Amino acid sequence: MPTRREWLRQTIGGVAAFSTVPSLISKKESPPNIVFILADDVGYGDLVCYGATHVQTPNLDRLAHEGVRFTDAHSTAAVCTPTRYSLLTGQYAWRNPAAEHILSGVAPLSINPKQPTIASLLKQAGYKTGVVGKWHLGLGSQERPVDFNIEIKPGPLDVGFDYAFIIPATGDRVPCVFIENREVIGKEPSDPIEVSYDHKVGDDPTGLEHPELLKIKADESHSKTIVNGISRIGYMTGGNKARWIDEEIADSLTTKAQEFIKDHQHQPFFLYLATHD
Repeated sequence: MPTRREWLRQTIGGVAAFSTVPSLISKKESPPNIVFILADDVGYGDLVCYGATHVQTPNLDRLAHEGVRFTDAHSTAAVCTPTRYSLLTGQYAWRNPAAEHILSGVAPLSINPKQPTIASLLKQAGYKTGVVGKWHLGLGSQERPVDFNIEIKPGPLDVGFDYAFIIPATGDRVPCVFIENREVIGKEPSDPIEVSYDHKVGDDPTGLEHPELLKIKADESHSKTIVNGISRIGYMTGGNKARWIDEEIADSLTTKAQEFIKDHQHQPFFLYLATHD
């Protein structure tokens, strides 16, 4: 067990090494492309390469065989927002009150745009950077709360990403729309989107009021606006043509990830793929 002094020396050394990533990478003739996949609710024993016996995971097993398989793992948090914040910033989420808890779908961006992120560092090193999937780190700011009917900022493009195709929060929370860069896909001025986590907006039915409309039973947390037969956390009205179909989310995210890789295959790229499955 290292002493506290030794631990501090190792930690400071690690931070110093992290800060020199752009200069180190830029000296390489062929910097590696990076695809970082963060999957919700995948346990240590869910892949065959880690001992699973009830499922088959040949593609992930191939990645493990051809790459590096880690067997001593640690997590910065047990839930969504803090984990994602720490991954992108290298900082424990409990050091930032804006990121230490699970955010709503209308929370401000929890990452300070002036704060270095893994995306901004790689961008400085000449990488094209992209995020596809579940964001759940907030959008907009305290001064400019997020409005899903206009240009959305600050967001992923303000913390180092060149491209973003995201689920704003989670699949079980409103708003149930995709955002590409700074715009909601499919939004219409004639059907403005309104979202609230404090009070009901609009006339859309909720899960507790109309259980006959549900294909998944509502519970106390998931009891608000029904979208695609599923009662969500929070209230939403409008944006009917922009609303996703849950059964298609995985394919939509995969397609966008593949497009990003294809578009940037001849240059260094970093893709942060946050799957929802």
